[in-house]
Amino acid sequence: MNRTTRPDRLGPDAVRPTAAERARTVAARPGAAVCSAGIDGSRVLAHATTTAGQVLLVVPSEGEVCAAVTGSADGDLAALVLVTDHAPVPLRDPVRAQVWLSGWLMPIPGADQQAATLAFAEVAPVAALLDVGRGTTLLRLDLAEVVLGEGGAVSEVPPDAYQAAAPDPLADIEAAALQHLVREHPDELALLTSWVPPSWLDDDAVVHPLGLDRCGFRLRIEQRSGCRDLRVPFGAPVTSPDALGPAMHRLLCAARGTYPGR
Repeated sequence: MNRTTRPDRLGPDAVRPTAAERARTVAARPGAAVCSAGIDGSRVLAHATTTAGQVLLVVPSEGEVCAAVTGSADGDLAALVLVTDHAPVPLRDPVRAQVWLSGWLMPIPGADQQAATLAFAEVAPVAALLDVGRGTTLLRLDLAEVVLGEGGAVSEVPPDAYQAAAPDPLADIEAAALQHLVREHPDELALLTSWVPPSWLDDDAVVHPLGLDRCGFRLRIEQRSGCRDLRVPFGAPVTSPDALGPAMHRLLCAARGTYPGR
């Protein structure tokens, strides 16, 4: 494999998913909380953004969120839904990203509940949906603002861009893939590490796989003085989990060609 196959755009200049894609991917992670006037981080039983971009929540019917929505004089509740994305491998700072979805929570009319439940189940077939109407309530968030916090930066995402985007195609297998890489393939992780600038690798530096998406890998370099992240892109973005193996193979071959002694 000659040097021309080496990814030529690393780090901050590498090809990457759009902020809208990242927001949709982070928002699909399990675990969300609702904040509103008088409500400080109330737990959500389940949440999803449907294929059509509708944000839905399942909350306890007797809980404070449902009570605030149904008790509102306007029939809705100004609220913020916070979703936090945690790394699937041990890191000094395990929080990779957060997304804030702001808008107005409101009940779903009875005539629309079946369609909404099916749309929810299509993207997140969670057990909490089985209890809707029997102890849990399905709510809709009329989206007004989307903010993504990631890598020390905060990006505002237009709601229509968020609704039109799709989660990353590797999101469902990312955690297992990174855990398998760490546990079973330290040699391949070492090859990925070969893309890290030598000046970032002092004697105390430790390199971890931070993330995996359609555009490539993200590495976290932990140093005594702090952390730095680097994106190592595939030769071309992948479109499905089936394409990950060949893309990974080409990336590792490129690393071996550039660093033949490794």
